[in-house]
Amino acid sequence: MAAGTVQAKTPAPVQDKPVNCDNCKEWNAPVKPFNIHGNSWYVGTAGLSAVLVTGPQGHILLDGALPQSAPLIIDNIKALGFRIEDVKVILNSHAHWDHAGGIAALQRASGATVVASASGALGLQSGTNGNDDPQYQADPVVHVAKVAKVKVVGEGETVKVGPLVLTAHMTPGHTPGGTTWTWTSCEDARCLNVVYADSLNPYASGDFTYTGQGAGKGKTPDISASFEASIAKVAALPCDIIIPVHPGTTDVLGKAARRSATSNPLIDANACRAYAAEAGGLLAKRLAKERGAAHAR
Repeated sequence: MAAGTVQAKTPAPVQDKPVNCDNCKEWNAPVKPFNIHGNSWYVGTAGLSAVLVTGPQGHILLDGALPQSAPLIIDNIKALGFRIEDVKVILNSHAHWDHAGGIAALQRASGATVVASASGALGLQSGTNGNDDPQYQADPVVHVAKVAKVKVVGEGETVKVGPLVLTAHMTPGHTPGGTTWTWTSCEDARCLNVVYADSLNPYASGDFTYTGQGAGKGKTPDISASFEASIAKVAALPCDIIIPVHPGTTDVLGKAARRSATSNPLIDANACRAYAAEAGGLLAKRLAKERGAAHAR
């Protein structure tokens, strides 16, 4: 390089190595971003939620979906008239690759601070599930790009960017570090409680049990009461609008499409209770099956 010549800085890639899974193509289908209420916007994909909360001193982004979702999320933010560079904080619900896989690329593009629960931070920093995760798989191990620095939050702690204030609620069960986030969005004089609900689905890999009834390699602590408490916590939250991490769980996209001048199906004061009730039913069936299998031994 000649003296006095400035070498151009290579821009960081906006996408890391994609994850291939049975549902990934369907989950990652692009959708047009839309307003949820006030300063809250849906910027995710067809099957994986990401929400942008905007403010005059910078924005907060919730979740990053798959690694291959990062460019779509950035494009959605831009389509709404905002800039990824103005995202100051990225919050995570849980560190599974279908919700956290795009966070590393989004952090590089924005320079934002990444925030998660203590267990979630370990997952983000390692790029894979820990062996205490119900969906841990030793073979094959799915890795996504690591997030070097993660700020840890606990129960009831808030994250602030200017006037934006989002609150963390620890909801372990689906993962040890599951976190549900809440905030208030105002439109004119109408302020609503928005809940970004983490998954409460009792889905596990291999011989993991929530009741600690496994044997040998499958022996795990009994986390059934903790999971039930998480479901009860979500049911009790002040909740006018729920956006679950998988939007199809409560038909977020369908409800948004059906909005009119006189009706908004996204606004439903019973939505969190209904979401929790469905999860509670699934967990009860799972626990009964586990306890029955243990009794049969």
